[in-house]
Amino acid sequence: MQTVRTIIADDHQLFTEGLKNILKRSDNFQFEIIGQAQDGNELIPVLRRSYADLLLLDLNMPERDGLDVLESIRSEYSDLKILALTMYDEAKLVKTAFKAGVDGYVLKHTGPIELMDAIKIVMEGKTYVGEGVDIIGNQYVSPDVMRGGSNGKERSKFEDKFIQKYNLTKRELEILKLITQALSNKEIAKELYISDQTVSVHRKNIMRKLGVSNIAGLIKIAYDNSLI
Repeated sequence: MQTVRTIIADDHQLFTEGLKNILKRSDNFQFEIIGQAQDGNELIPVLRRSYADLLLLDLNMPERDGLDVLESIRSEYSDLKILALTMYDEAKLVKTAFKAGVDGYVLKHTGPIELMDAIKIVMEGKTYVGEGVDIIGNQYVSPDVMRGGSNGKERSKFEDKFIQKYNLTKRELEILKLITQALSNKEIAKELYISDQTVSVHRKNIMRKLGVSNIAGLIKIAYDNSLI
């Protein structure tokens, strides 16, 4: 398993701790957290102390924020993969971040699955734009850009139509996809950081909305609508 030397720059301690817990559970990489910073001023010396493969960067931090230090970091560490983790999805800010040198852009409310997809894609040298991120044009993004959604691809028109047809929520669609992978309630709960009981409620609601009574029926509908 590839070891990824990682630095986290974020001023919210609870978010940072949750992020580290997600990274610990990765099946693709062995993440070694070699440094943390709460603002841009702290980040520069952390980067200089030791070689890092990946920087998970909050764009909005006190003192100097992520955007303030991005260009200087990119010019000094050309091989460093930088994934922006932020609450802001405005097209102008996204464009500025990519121009300054980020390799990927993910919203903080994304689930663990998309986060790990994003990291995998940027570590492969590609560009990732998270689900829900507003971009206008793609002149500032590399040709091999991957959009957020299942397996790092842009959510397809089939999914949009499916959600509208059956009045599903995004969370219900996410759980439906995991159900079609033969995951149990407990496994889904662990994957999404929710309780078994919550998964059970979602599962019942999904079956009710889709008008089926068993897993085979769910899988058939998912297959018929090009979700799997």
